[in-house]
Amino acid sequence: MANNLEHNGEVVEETSHEVTIYAEPIFHVGNFAITNSLFTTWLAVLLIAIFSLVIRLNLKKVPGKLQNIFEVMLEGAMSLTDQVTNDRKITNKIFPLVFSLFVFILINNWIGLLPFISAIGFTVVESGQNVFVPLFRAGTADINTTLALSLMIIVASNLFGILTIGLWKLFNKYVNLKALGEIFTKFKKDKTVVIVSPISVFVGLLELIGEMAKIASLSFRLFGNVFAGEVLLASMSAIFLYILPGPFLFLEVFIGLIQALIFSLLGAVYFTIAAQDHNEHEEYETVRALDSHESLKLSP
Repeated sequence: MANNLEHNGEVVEETSHEVTIYAEPIFHVGNFAITNSLFTTWLAVLLIAIFSLVIRLNLKKVPGKLQNIFEVMLEGAMSLTDQVTNDRKITNKIFPLVFSLFVFILINNWIGLLPFISAIGFTVVESGQNVFVPLFRAGTADINTTLALSLMIIVASNLFGILTIGLWKLFNKYVNLKALGEIFTKFKKDKTVVIVSPISVFVGLLELIGEMAKIASLSFRLFGNVFAGEVLLASMSAIFLYILPGPFLFLEVFIGLIQALIFSLLGAVYFTIAAQDHNEHEEYETVRALDSHESLKLSP
């Protein structure tokens, strides 16, 4: 809120800044509003592009210290992804997207924490009051950005599943037509199929609902943590500007790293699940159980 203060007999209107849950527009291109979070996202993409180009142009067969550091980081990141996928072939396919996602989210999380960045902005008049609008706001502190990232991950993981196991198998994962057909083909041999098959169909529909829930879970988790961190730092700065926000700033740096890691690793998990043929896995387990049962019968 803006307050009127009296200074040397003159009334001076104080400029206020309130952290809003929505991104604030800073300029327009035609009817399209460019918000501060979108502007920061473009800046993050530009920084990544420049940094990647610089590294690419300076690659050497005998790595220097800086190149060696990045190679160690990439190898460690690939090893961590291997622990999720349990398959280096899948890791090689999804790692460029997963690691790029991690870097993009990390930079966005950290840009909003820079002290001098938050002070850059301009003043606008709203309802007769002077309001400060920051030029930069973390892209991940905008629900639109996190929602777009979540949609991208879910859609891309299902496309990866189509390319890996085929459209028909992925479709039956959600709409299990095969289980419905077994009611008619296996009823004479196994009467319990009347109960088991509808349950399998229902489970497939639950997985389809789960895909929608993943979007909400990914987007709101990332947005909530980053936005809450910015609100916390703004509140601490309002109480005592120089010393009090320090510990919270380091905490938010750590949280930004953890949130980027969680989001990217969950993306790797979704890609791995989409690439698995559940029917083949179930058939393998059934055959193995039957073999074990026969071996017990034949054993003396």
